[in-house]
Amino acid sequence: MPLTGARLGALAAVLAAAVLVVTVMALAIGSAGFDTELIRTLRAPRVAAAAGVGALLALAGLAMQSLLRNPLADPYVLGTSGGAAVGALLALMFGVAMTLGAAAGALCAGAVLLWLARHALATTDDASPRLILAGAMLAALFGAMASLLLALTPDQRLRGAIFWLVGDLSGAGDPGVNLVAAVVFTAWFVARERAIDRLLLGSVAAHLLGEPVRRLRFELLLAASLAAALAVASAGAIGFVGLVVPHALRLAGVQRTRDLALLAPLSGAGLLVAADLLARTVALPVELPVGAVMALAGAPVFVWFLARGGR
Repeated sequence: MPLTGARLGALAAVLAAAVLVVTVMALAIGSAGFDTELIRTLRAPRVAAAAGVGALLALAGLAMQSLLRNPLADPYVLGTSGGAAVGALLALMFGVAMTLGAAAGALCAGAVLLWLARHALATTDDASPRLILAGAMLAALFGAMASLLLALTPDQRLRGAIFWLVGDLSGAGDPGVNLVAAVVFTAWFVARERAIDRLLLGSVAAHLLGEPVRRLRFELLLAASLAAALAVASAGAIGFVGLVVPHALRLAGVQRTRDLALLAPLSGAGLLVAADLLARTVALPVELPVGAVMALAGAPVFVWFLARGGR
């Protein structure tokens, strides 16, 4: 049952409180204990980076699921994150900015996916199950390409490249860019909420209601690809955030695009901050890749979604 009014506000307050608690824990817990200088110089930037990447991945997943009208759509599952990873590795090899390479790779992967989906999206209300398989094959293809690129990586940089491919926040740059980008994408979702809600009724219904369906699909694809590209360029290929967060919010009763756009980045930020906290502390003094920790939590949820028939 959709949440409205006070219940929606209560859910938002609970999510905000949970994110605040996780953030305080991430700042305070570590091998060196509570060290003010360490918190200011290392932990706070890393927590901010995790929050920005998590928010972008959640928004990218929301855009993909709105575009394809399928709760199993996700940049990682459908190959967009893999394309961004390959583009970033190629950019690294040729001395180009990784963000540009990741954006180009994500856009190429998204364009291929949209081309494969053109008939299903034009003739049916629900994306064809073949589209999920096509996305999985794209993800496998980009994974193989990334492995080949790793074989060409010098030995002294190989370990860092592997950690980056499975998700690593230790080398994340300025978190301000991702946080600002998440705010911009959220504002765009809020501004386009009516059009996206109409698209969720089906392409035919949206067209009859006067919405430019093709342009809206392109905007959603562009938003998902750019958000995934920024996240991958900062922290590598971290999966399942975009899958788990929007679907969990819908299971909680959040249905309107406006509400999802406001709560998804908050939830994604808190989820990835919590995953990074586990990655830093669960095997001290060894630091685990946050992408692997996120996959351990996200993969069972994905299997559960499939077991429920993707409803």
